Amino acid sequence: MRRLPEKHARICGRYTLLAASRRLFRAAVLVLAVSLMLGTNGRVQAEGVVQDTLNKRCVVCHGCYDAPCQLKLSSPEGWLRGASKQKVYESSRLEDAPLTRLGVDATTTSEWRQKGFFPVTGNDPGGSILAQLIAAGRTPEFELGAALPDSVDLDLSRDLSCPAPGETAQYLKEHPMGGMPYAMAPLPEEDYQQLMAWAMAGAPAGAGAARELPSRISQHVSDIEAFLNGPDTRTRLVARYIYEHLFLAHLHIEGDRSDRFFRLIRSKTPAGTPPQDVATRRPFDDPGTPFTYRLVPISGTILHKEHIVYEIGPTRLARYKELFLDPDWTLSQLPPYSTAAGGNPLSTFRAIPARSRYQFLLDNAEYFVRSFIRGPVCYGQVAVNVIEDRFWVSFLDPDEDLSVSDQAYLNQIVPILELPVALSDGDLNDRITSFLERGPVKYQELRQQRYAREAAENGPPAYAHIWDGDGTKPDARLTVYRNFSSASVVSGFAGRIPETAWVIDFPLFERIYYNLVAGFDVFGNVEHQLTTRIYMDNLRREGERNFLSFLPPDQRQPLHDGWYRGPFVSLMDRWKETPLDTHTPTGIAFGTQNPKQEFLTRLLEIQPQLWDMTDPINRCDGDTCAQAGTVAAELRPLAQTPASFAQFMPNIAVLLVETGNGDEIYTLVHDMAHANVAFIFNEDLRREPDDDSLTIVKGQFSSYPNFVFKVSFDALPDFVEMLTGIRSQAGLVELVATYGVRRTAPDFWQVFDRVQVGLTAQDPLQAGLLDLNRYDDPKTEFSFQQLFDFGFLENQER
Repeated sequence: MRRLPEKHARICGRYTLLAASRRLFRAAVLVLAVSLMLGTNGRVQAEGVVQDTLNKRCVVCHGCYDAPCQLKLSSPEGWLRGASKQKVYESSRLEDAPLTRLGVDATTTSEWRQKGFFPVTGNDPGGSILAQLIAAGRTPEFELGAALPDSVDLDLSRDLSCPAPGETAQYLKEHPMGGMPYAMAPLPEEDYQQLMAWAMAGAPAGAGAARELPSRISQHVSDIEAFLNGPDTRTRLVARYIYEHLFLAHLHIEGDRSDRFFRLIRSKTPAGTPPQDVATRRPFDDPGTPFTYRLVPISGTILHKEHIVYEIGPTRLARYKELFLDPDWTLSQLPPYSTAAGGNPLSTFRAIPARSRYQFLLDNAEYFVRSFIRGPVCYGQVAVNVIEDRFWVSFLDPDEDLSVSDQAYLNQIVPILELPVALSDGDLNDRITSFLERGPVKYQELRQQRYAREAAENGPPAYAHIWDGDGTKPDARLTVYRNFSSASVVSGFAGRIPETAWVIDFPLFERIYYNLVAGFDVFGNVEHQLTTRIYMDNLRREGERNFLSFLPPDQRQPLHDGWYRGPFVSLMDRWKETPLDTHTPTGIAFGTQNPKQEFLTRLLEIQPQLWDMTDPINRCDGDTCAQAGTVAAELRPLAQTPASFAQFMPNIAVLLVETGNGDEIYTLVHDMAHANVAFIFNEDLRREPDDDSLTIVKGQFSSYPNFVFKVSFDALPDFVEMLTGIRSQAGLVELVATYGVRRTAPDFWQVFDRVQVGLTAQDPLQAGLLDLNRYDDPKTEFSFQQLFDFGFLENQER
């Protein structure tokens, strides 16, 4: 071994002594912290301060099914369960994955050990896995505030290393930057000390004192359970219908505080006893045992990506009675539980009047559309690339929906509206033929013919055919955003006039729900995920065709062709679609040369008290635009279209503007342009980045911020000028260097806290913890020559 020069040896010796001193000091501080946090009974209380720190610093990545190594830290049940080497999201698996729903598929630590989960809180030679990983993240090898080294992989589909007891030392040797939080700035000192003290004490769960419900809330819960568990057959079928539509809901009792929620379960035990979940794969699977519907308090951290709020209480129960029990209908026998029953809900629940079922969906349209998007599905670019990046949704009025008003028509279409899950036990070729050719294609033909006849007999579709929200419901108009691997929905029509729009009727609404929510299995095999995605392609086309039926006949085909451009899309159309109806007239007398814009704009003039008719940043004129001197007015240049600079922006960027009156937060939404969204794979081949644009939204709506920019109000014009001037990836990196908050930034956690506080203040009831798994690390794409020029590569002769 070569000896170091004496000068270098002295320096290294001093450095080694200093490092050792720092380690001893840190160990002493940790011992002191542990002693301070230990109670007289020798336990660290995880509730309160420590759980709050876990939420802010750990659950932001370890909360959903896509949590690395399935380690969920949002509740004591999660960290006591531990981690697993088995991935939930595995697009190529041929067999269904074992169910690992926390609190459902196992309830004790020993049961989770039998399912392959290993402890992270102790029993490791070097101390608990949690403690070792948290300590390893304290002194990262990357430069603070700079882009991460290329060796750090942030791809959502990356292979994860999940060290079991005895493997942590080797893991850290092979992954020297694998400490926690992964590839992010070190934790603030106070947070680090709290978490390390807790982890070194064995990550105790605390006493977990029982929280009694106020008597008023307890009575409401009892009333809801009594309604759902009514003994007569009609009530039992209605209760099943409600359960299958609310099993993912975070139920909020009317008038209760904004941070208490419940979930609806089928329990093996009756009211007054501890609940015991009936752990079926899907909500319509046979429970195999007598059960009782129960409302169970949600005890873990509320995550925004799973937070789908549904109000329930006396008012809702009265509405259920009005919708489902007051109408005159009979039921001789309850339908069975089966995948076939869940695969055709229009048949399973045909005894309940269609009007009642459709109105039930419309009463909370935003909740149900949001359930398509949130819930257990926390990952999936292929899953959401079936929709455009931003589109508007409205609904067919129940009085104009033939599936509601014409029982003969409903009876005719029900047999051909089976979903993929209904045929999951049959031959694959037969299933594909059934739900791609015999099903949706035949239904399109039948629907088109029947509505053409209705138009001839009773008048063509007009504005009155679009549901107006009954004068009280703003979610009669919705905007859906798709942002590469995630999606969101908000009430009202946001942004510029979109490329596409949907009109949803009852059969479409119900089938989307059962295809994407009730019938979708996140643990399913590749075939299940593939058929679900392909069927959703049909449903998207159906919603678009419903919308086109309101426009002039000669405009329909050109618009449709503009949405589906590309060499192979015409072949797909022949396979999956009947020819468009370009003959049945519309009942609308259009007065402009842009009927799509005119129609969508006019929809906002109906019941204008329910929604904003203009968008002061993205869609405005004159006095309807943001007032000069405001943040919104300064941001208007970003909404220009087309915007060539937009293609370099993250999918969802949060803009934190520092003003004299506190922070103002906006979301910069990257709307990606595509030639079409007709295919599952190779999305990049159908991208048209020069036609990308930004939509600027006041506040936040996405569960997954991809980046944060922090700008003072005075610097806002410079920020806007710099952003609109971007013409390359290097331009984005320059913007990031000036105004960006990198995941390695020394103040990253403090800034993120402000973003989270802003979301909570925006709507405490709807707020939840944001997810950082998709936080970007913008880099400049260097050529080899540039790498040489910057000294990253050395010439072989040197």
